[in-house]
This record gives sequence, structure tokens and C-alpha cells, in this order.
Amino acid sequence: MTGLAFFGFSLGLVVRADLGLAPWDVFHQGVSQQIGWSLGTVIVATSFVVVVLWIPIRERPGIGTLANAVLVGIWVDISLWILPEVSSSLVLRFVVLAVGIVVNGVATGLYIGAQFGSGPRDGLMTGLAARGYSVRVVRTIIEAIVLISGFALGGSVGLGTVLFAVAIGPIAHQAIPFFTKFTATSKKPSPIEAT
Repeated sequence: MTGLAFFGFSLGLVVRADLGLAPWDVFHQGVSQQIGWSLGTVIVATSFVVVVLWIPIRERPGIGTLANAVLVGIWVDISLWILPEVSSSLVLRFVVLAVGIVVNGVATGLYIGAQFGSGPRDGLMTGLAARGYSVRVVRTIIEAIVLISGFALGGSVGLGTVLFAVAIGPIAHQAIPFFTKFTATSKKPSPIEAT
């Protein structure tokens, strides 16, 4: 639960930095602007649509999947309500972006390390990969589709999008095994160790 709270809050920080969002959030923001729902509400709705896409690939949700689907969006809206707009200082905006990316990577380790089920978007990726496709190819295709769609809908793409894409993998790569070792009840490898 702590990981999901920090995850949602980190997305609020990245939004407030206003330097570009992660691909899925470009999509969420674009949809939000088109239909007038809050960003968090779009994240929750999208999460459940993505979980429905798990059915044909026979991916099974866990309690963590459902918690992720509901709570991340709620925490995004709370964070955007709490966090003020960032000043026009480019340096401050980069600091807020950097903090958001680091917190997101650590939060990813927390919620995946709890081993209660992957998030909706991660489960779509791993479910497709389990059907014999490369994780890298699947993730690239999915993120390209949501990024292009989100940009077309008016979502924010910028240097922050690139920095998020480059930095989040290495941070999560360290955080997931770190937090998994605290919750492991067997010798089952973490998702990172298994790859």
C-alpha cells in the first residue's frame, strides 16, 4: 500500500514538473483533457480496461493488481490537490522531475517486491511476453502506441518523457530485488533476477 501511495504521488510530482510525462501518463493526460475527467480517474478507468485485456492472454490478477488499479489514480489526484504548481524556474522543475522519477522507481520496487500481483500495465506486458514474445519488444510496442496516442490527444511530451524512460529501468532494477528480499517466503527469484 505504501508503494502504491508513493507511486501515485511520484506521478503527481512529474506532472507538476511540466517537462513531459512517462508514455502511459501522456496517454492518461491526453484522455483526461479530451473527456474532462481528472487524471486519477482516467488512470483508474484505464487500469480496469487493461485488466480486461488480460483475459485472452490468460494473465491472472492478484490483490496487488486490483489495489494498483484503484489506488494509484486516487493518489495521483490527492497529490495534484496537495502539490502546488511549480514556479517558472527551470532548475526547480528539473529537481521536482528528478525527485518524481526516483520516488517512482523506489515505489515500483515496493509494490512489486510485496509480491501481491503485478500492476495492470506490467501484467499486460509480462502476459504477452509469456506467449513467446520478447519483453523488450512488447514493452516498446505498447509504450509507443500509448505515447503516440496520448500525444495526439494533447498529452505532455518533452525532455521529462525521455529522462523518465532512461532512468526508471535502472532505478527499478535495483529497487525490486532490494524490496523482494524482505517479502520472499521461498527461494523464488524476483522478477528482475528471473530475467
